Amino acid sequence: MLENLNKYHIVLASASPRRRELLARLGINFEVELRPVVEDFPPGLPGKNVAVLLSRMKADAFEKDFFTNNTLLITADTVVCLEDEILGKPAEREEGIHILQKLSAKKHSVISAVNIRTRNKETNFSVCTDVYFKKLRMEEIIYYIDHFKPYDKAGAYGIQEWIGYVGIERIEGSFYNVMGLPVLKLYEELLKF
Repeated sequence: MLENLNKYHIVLASASPRRRELLARLGINFEVELRPVVEDFPPGLPGKNVAVLLSRMKADAFEKDFFTNNTLLITADTVVCLEDEILGKPAEREEGIHILQKLSAKKHSVISAVNIRTRNKETNFSVCTDVYFKKLRMEEIIYYIDHFKPYDKAGAYGIQEWIGYVGIERIEGSFYNVMGLPVLKLYEELLKF
């Protein structure tokens, strides 16, 4: 499938091992290249808009001459929203514990946005998944933080890790979106290229 992509040199601009794994599982050959980006956004911007803005900023960080006639760049960003609050990646243990305490016994939304760009074409999309945590015991939160160290994950957790098995009651939407890449929607968009 996706033979239409054979003419492209595909680049994924993501440090996330989960995004790399998910894109590879689509059967796509790609390289990883990164550019530094200051992830800054205006306060009060809705989570969906933040995710789209950040995925675009990651693509904008590549200079114009990077895009040869056959370069296809994929960038993505994921935000976790608890009501109107965006929960980022925890900087340290206490912040991770605090974030998971906030998520305990509540519904939150995970929004991933993707930017696909060539020299002459660009498309953006976002996908939202609602995640419902059970009431987490403090021992569970501390065990997870100490053993899995989710400091590279928005919302301080990975759904595919231990906390997902014991703490998430249900989701509404795409599981892979919560991992950081809405694979089904990405596949559909890549078919159009």
